[in-house]
Amino acid sequence: MDRSTLIAEIFRKQSFLCVGLDTELAKLPEHLRSQPDAILAFNKAIIDATRDLCVAYKPNLAFYEALGPEGWSIFHQTVQYIGKEHLIIADAKRGDIGNTSRMYAEAFFQKMDCDAITVAPYMGEDSVSPFFGFPGKWVILLALTSNKGSVDFQRQPQNASGEELFEVVLRRAQEWGTPENLMYVVGATHPEAFRQVRRIAPDHFLLVPGIGAQGGSLAAICEHGMNADCGMLVSASRSIQYASAGADFAEAARAEALKIQTAMAAILKRLV
Repeated sequence: MDRSTLIAEIFRKQSFLCVGLDTELAKLPEHLRSQPDAILAFNKAIIDATRDLCVAYKPNLAFYEALGPEGWSIFHQTVQYIGKEHLIIADAKRGDIGNTSRMYAEAFFQKMDCDAITVAPYMGEDSVSPFFGFPGKWVILLALTSNKGSVDFQRQPQNASGEELFEVVLRRAQEWGTPENLMYVVGATHPEAFRQVRRIAPDHFLLVPGIGAQGGSLAAICEHGMNADCGMLVSASRSIQYASAGADFAEAARAEALKIQTAMAAILKRLV
């Protein structure tokens, strides 16, 4: 999905919601756990319940890799089930020397047919650039993550001006990609930092985790994070997937997603 299509979908659906698929067998409703295809059945039910309320899905690879070969099959079937009408983000956080990154890119862009992949920038330009070699695909670079440990490195001043490491990443990466193929991860748990982000990267889309279970505020991040194209994909995973542990899990997931989408629609009306 290219940038113009993504923007059109955001305003058509009045939503910039990305539904995370961090699926754990132990957290599934009890009546599903004994089924042979429990995780895939759960994913399909969540997708069916939220298709019209979101513009993207983000399966987290760790939850599928942990299942071994079967997990890769479930991941692939989940991507196929989502289809072409949503942006599909492989939350894989890859990044290695150039030839290795090229293989990661081929795996997720060509074999798994994902639209985007999260990439760690720590090893520098030659570890990221191979991901840009696939037309129509997105690199989503980790800049300022939502976890507590993000302060250990990402928020450390790098020079006399006080510029933090995540700001260096934002600035430098714009030499590698464009707003047409590069997004940044910026966590909702750092609402005050969105001013800094937009000073450096006013046009790029931001993937924003951290609302819902991690406590980030949608209103706070939108105040300084949005641009004229919306410019944000806000991700919610556990708060939607596990809204209920009962037989009504899909209905509860939809209700939670609808609550977020309704708030997003009100925010988007200010841009029109």
